Amino acid sequence: MGILNAAVWFGASIFFTLGVGRAVFSQEMEEVLKLMVKPNFYQYSSGAIAQVLVGRYFHLQLACSIVALLHLLAERLYFGKSLRSFWVNLLIGLFALNLLGGCVLQPKLKQLHTTKYSASTRPDDRKVASDSFAIWHGVSQAGNLLMMGGLAVYLWRLANPADSTRVVSTAKFWG
Repeated sequence: MGILNAAVWFGASIFFTLGVGRAVFSQEMEEVLKLMVKPNFYQYSSGAIAQVLVGRYFHLQLACSIVALLHLLAERLYFGKSLRSFWVNLLIGLFALNLLGGCVLQPKLKQLHTTKYSASTRPDDRKVASDSFAIWHGVSQAGNLLMMGGLAVYLWRLANPADSTRVVSTAKFWG
C-alpha cells in the first residue's frame, strides 16, 4: 500500500510538472483557445485553466500525503516498527509543503492572476500584480521541485527497505 501510494504521488508530480503544466501553455492550447475565445484573452484563459488544474493537483497531493502519514502510523502500531525521525520529518515536511502550496501560494497566485488580467485594474496595479505574480510563481515552482525531490527519496526508501539484522539472538535458541 505504501509503495503504491508513493508511486502515485511521485508519478502525479512528475506528470503534472512535465506534462500538464507545459500543455496548458503550449502552442496547441493557444490555437484551441484562440478559436474559442477572443485572441487577446489567451493568456488569461490559459492561466485560469492552469489555476483549476493546480487546485485539483493539490487535492491529490493532500490525499497522498495523508495516506502516507496513516501508513507510517499503521506500520508503527501494527508491526511495532520504530519511527525513524528522518522519515517522519520528511513526510511531515512534504505534508507541510503541500499545505503551504495549496492553502497559501495558490490562492495568492489566483488573486494576482485575476488582478493582472482584470479590465477594471489600473495599469500601475496591473504591473505590480504581474511582477508579484512572477515572484510568487517562482517560489511555487521551487517548492514543487523540492516536493518532487522529497518524493523521490521517500519512494526510494519504501522500495528499498533497510535490511533487518541477520544475526539471530541466542535468546531465540535458549528459550
